[in-house]
Amino acid sequence: MSTEYFVGIDVSKDTLDVCVYPTQDTFRVPNSPDGVDELIKRLKPIQPRLVVFEATGGYETLAVSSLSAAGLPVVVVNPRQIRDFAKSIGRLAKTDVIDAGVIAHFASAVRPELRPLKDTASQELTERVTRRRQIVDMIVAETNRLKAATRRNQRDIQAHIRWLQKRQTQIDDEIKRNIKNSPLWRTTDEILQSAPGVGIGTSSMLISGVAELGQLNNKKISCLIGVAPLNRDSGRYKGRRTIWGGRAQVRAVLYMSALSAIQYNPVIRQFYQRLRDAGKCFKVAIVACMRKLLIILNAMVRNQTKWRDCENNP
Repeated sequence: MSTEYFVGIDVSKDTLDVCVYPTQDTFRVPNSPDGVDELIKRLKPIQPRLVVFEATGGYETLAVSSLSAAGLPVVVVNPRQIRDFAKSIGRLAKTDVIDAGVIAHFASAVRPELRPLKDTASQELTERVTRRRQIVDMIVAETNRLKAATRRNQRDIQAHIRWLQKRQTQIDDEIKRNIKNSPLWRTTDEILQSAPGVGIGTSSMLISGVAELGQLNNKKISCLIGVAPLNRDSGRYKGRRTIWGGRAQVRAVLYMSALSAIQYNPVIRQFYQRLRDAGKCFKVAIVACMRKLLIILNAMVRNQTKWRDCENNP
C-alpha cells in the first residue's frame, strides 16, 4: 500500500516553511518566484494528497496560485482552525517549523475539502471590493469625527470626506466595468441587484467572495458565511444559539443589506416585524433576516431567477 503524503506550509512575508507528513521532513524556501519554483520541484515527485496553507492576508497568494497551476491539490484554511487543532493535540509551542508540522498533521487528520481557487480576474475583483469596503469604513470614521471637531478641523475633515466619496465612486465604476466585462458575473449581478436592499456593494462582495453561491443548499451556505445559529447544548443544559466563524467581510455587507431590506424589501420587512412582534431582540431578528436574505439570493442564483419572478414565492 503506497504512502499518502500531506504537506503543511507556514507562510511569512519572506519564507515558506514546509513539512511533509508522515515523514516529518522539513525544509524552507524563499517566498519568491524562484523559491516557489523550487518548492514545486520538491513536491511534484511525492504527489501529495493535499497541500494546506494558512490564510495570511495575501502573503500566500503567489505560492497558492503557482502550486495550483502546477496541478497540486491546494487548500487554504482559516488560521483559527489550525490553532484550535494544535491546542487539541497539545502542541502549544509556536515557531514557523512547528506550525508547518501542525498544518501537515491537520491536513492528514481533517482532510479539508478541495475548493476551486480564484482566477486572476476574481482576485483582482476581490481586491477592488475590499478596497471599497476600506474607503466606506474611512468615510464612516471621518463622519463620526466631524461631530466633535472644531470649525477649522471640520473644513479639513469635510474635504477629506469629499475626496473619499469621489474615490468610492471611481472604484464603484471600476467594479461595474469588471463585472460588465464578464458575461457570468454580469448575469449574476443583475439577478442579485434585482432584490430590494441589494446594491453594488453587496452584489460585488457576493460575486467575488462567495463563489459557492447558487451551488450549496440553505444550511451549507448559511454556515459558510457564518449566519447559521449553532447549538450549545450539553446534557440538560440548553445553551443560547449563536453564530460563529464564517466569512466576516461577506457577513458585514450582508448586515448592511439586511438593514436596507427591512426598509425596502416587503418579504424581509414582514419577516423582521414578525420576529420583533414575537419578542425577539434586534440582534436575533437582524441575523435571521441576513440568513433569510442570503438563502433567497442563493436560490435566485441557483435558479437564475430575478426577484420580480420569485417575489410571490420567496
